[in-house]
Amino acid sequence: MSTIRLTAAQAMVKWLASQMTEEGERFVDGVWAIFGHGNVAGLGEALQQAGNGLPTWRGQNEQTMAHTAIAYAKAMKRRRAQAVTSSIGPGATNMITAAALAHVNRLPVLLIPGDVFASRRPDPVLQQVEDFDDGTVSANDCFRPVSRYFDRITRPEQLLTALPRALRVMTDPANCGPVTLSFCQDVQAEAYDWPEAFFERHVWRIRRPVPDRRDLEDVAALIRAAKSPVIVAGGGVIYSEAEQELADFAIRHSIPVIETQAGKSALAQAHPMNFGAAGVDGSAAANALAREADLVIGIGTRFQDFTTGSWSLFEAKDMKLVSINVQGYDADKHGAVGLVADAKVALQGLSDILGDHRAPMPDTASRTEWLAAVNRHCAAPSGEGLPTDAQVIGAVQRATGESAIAMGAAGTMPGALKLLWQASQGGYHMEYGYSCMGYEIAGAMGLKLARPDREVICFAGDGSYMMANSELATAVMRKVPFTVVLTDNRGFGCINRLQRLSGGEPFNNLYRDCNIEQQPQIDFVAHAASMGAVAVKAKDIADLEAQIAAARGRDIPTVIVIDTDPTHGPGFGDAGQWWDVAVPEVGTTDKLKEAYARYLEASAKQRVVN
Repeated sequence: MSTIRLTAAQAMVKWLASQMTEEGERFVDGVWAIFGHGNVAGLGEALQQAGNGLPTWRGQNEQTMAHTAIAYAKAMKRRRAQAVTSSIGPGATNMITAAALAHVNRLPVLLIPGDVFASRRPDPVLQQVEDFDDGTVSANDCFRPVSRYFDRITRPEQLLTALPRALRVMTDPANCGPVTLSFCQDVQAEAYDWPEAFFERHVWRIRRPVPDRRDLEDVAALIRAAKSPVIVAGGGVIYSEAEQELADFAIRHSIPVIETQAGKSALAQAHPMNFGAAGVDGSAAANALAREADLVIGIGTRFQDFTTGSWSLFEAKDMKLVSINVQGYDADKHGAVGLVADAKVALQGLSDILGDHRAPMPDTASRTEWLAAVNRHCAAPSGEGLPTDAQVIGAVQRATGESAIAMGAAGTMPGALKLLWQASQGGYHMEYGYSCMGYEIAGAMGLKLARPDREVICFAGDGSYMMANSELATAVMRKVPFTVVLTDNRGFGCINRLQRLSGGEPFNNLYRDCNIEQQPQIDFVAHAASMGAVAVKAKDIADLEAQIAAARGRDIPTVIVIDTDPTHGPGFGDAGQWWDVAVPEVGTTDKLKEAYARYLEASAKQRVVN
C-alpha cells in the first residue's frame, strides 16, 4: 500500500478538497477562518498551502462566519456546504450559537474548533477550561448537544474514520446537521503516513428515501376519504427539490397549500393553490382552511408552534394528521400517520396511486380577498407619521422583481414577511427555527454567495444590527453585493409588543423604557459607511423605493436605514393564530389579570398531542 506523509491538518485539507458533489463541485466549498493558537500553526499552514484547492476566507467573528456558512448551505438546498475553523477557547465557543442554529434547522456545516493539547504536556494552556473531576473535558464539549456528529481528534489516524463520518452526516437528508471535529492543536501538526487511496476523489450522492408501499397506500386512502384536506409545505419540499411536484400535486388533486417559514416560496405566491402562511403569523385564508381541515398533510415540516398556533389551529373534531418526512422522528410525532420518504418521491408515488382523484375545490374567494387585503395593508402611507413595517415591506415589494429574495431572522420581520411578502419561487430565505438575532447580515452574504443571480434583500431591525454587523466589512472586502433594509424602531419593538400583549408593562425593550440616562442617538448610516458599505437614510417610503432601485447593480452592500413605528405589529384583523407564551398566574394589575384570563381561554383550545 502506497502512502503519503502529511500532518493531520494537511491530510484533513487534502481530503476535504477531494470530496465532490454529483455536479462535479467540491461539497465543502471552502473554509471560513479566524486564526489563533489552536489552529494557526497547524490548520492555518495546511490551508495556506492548499490555496484555491480549498479556499480560505477571513471573517470578523466566529459566530457570524458560521452563520454565513449556514445560509450558504440553506440556499444551496443542502447540496453544498462550507467549513468554519477557530482557535481554542472563546473563538471556539463563539460558534456554539451557530451550531445550535444549524442543528435546529437541520443544515450542514463543518465546524473545526481548535482544542487543547492531546499530550497534556503544557497544560493548562491559555484559554483552557479545566474540569476538576474529568481530565477529558474541554470547552469544546459544549458542542456535543448542538452537533449531529461530534468527534475529538486526539490522534492523526482518527481522521481516517472521522472525516467520512462527518460527510456522511452532512449529506444524509434524514440526519443532516452540523458536524464538529474538535481538533487538538498538537495533533494538527503531527505527521502520519496516510494511504494514498484515502485522498482519491469521492462523489457524495444525496439519497432519496423511498416510502414503504403500505404507508403510501394508507396515506392515499386518507386523502381519498378527506372532504377538506390541506397541505402544510415545509422546508423539506425545497431541500428535496420537490417544488414542481408539489405544484402539480396541488392542482391535480385540488388540495390547497399553506406554508411554514422554511417552506415559504416552495410555491410562488402567484400559484392558484397557494393560500399563504399558516399559524401565528398566518393569513386569514390559510388559517381558515387549517381550522376546517379534516386531513392535514405535512410535507417536510417539524410542525413548529408558530405553524400550528401552539396546536390550537386545527379545530376539526375528527382531524387526522399525516406527516411526510425523511426523518422518522418528525414523521411520527404528534400522533401523525407517518410516511418516511423523500418529498419528491412521496408526492410522485401518492399521485400515481390517487390517479384522477380530486378533493372538493377550496373556496378561492378567500385567497383573492386575502391578497387584496395584503396590498391595502402594504400600500404607501397617505398621511403623516412613521411608516409601519408592513409599509416598508410593500415598498420593497414594489421596487423589486421576480429575482428578489427576501431574507431575515428575528424580531418583527420574520412574521411580517411570512404574512405579507408575495414571493416568487425561491424568493424567500428565513432562519426561524432558531430565530437568531444577528444572523441577518452574515446570512445575506452567504445567501448571495450561493445565489449570485438573485437580488438579495436583507430585512434587519436595529436590535439585530446592533448584535452582529461586522460581516458587512467582509462583504465589502469580498465585493458581495446585497441590500440591507434596516428598520429603526429604537429598540426591540417586537418583544415590546409581546410584553404588553402578555399583560406586562413596557420595560427594558425600547430604549425609552430602559434604565438609562439618555436616549441613544445611533447613526446607523455613518456606522455602515465606516465599514465601506454604501449607506443612506430613506426620508420616507417613496425614497425607500428609489434607494432600493439605486442599490441594484452595485458590487458592494448597500444599507438603507428607515425609521419605523414601534407600536404596529405585522398582522391585521384576526388573521393570525394564538401563540402560547406563558402569562403569570398571579399579578397585581388588572391588565395582567385580563391577559391571564385570555391565556386560559385560548390554551383550552390546544390539541392534546403525543
